[in-house]
Amino acid sequence: LGQRLMARDFDRQVAELQVRIAILNRYTALGTPVTEAVG
Repeated sequence: LGQRLMARDFDRQVAELQVRIAILNRYTALGTPVTEAVG
């Protein structure tokens, strides 16, 4: 996930950014601890 967009078309650039954001959100979700009540 580099700094530059590969797509030239604006709509494709928007889609590319949405894909990157989705990937980053997935990594963030994986790193979020899940708390459960014990007992």
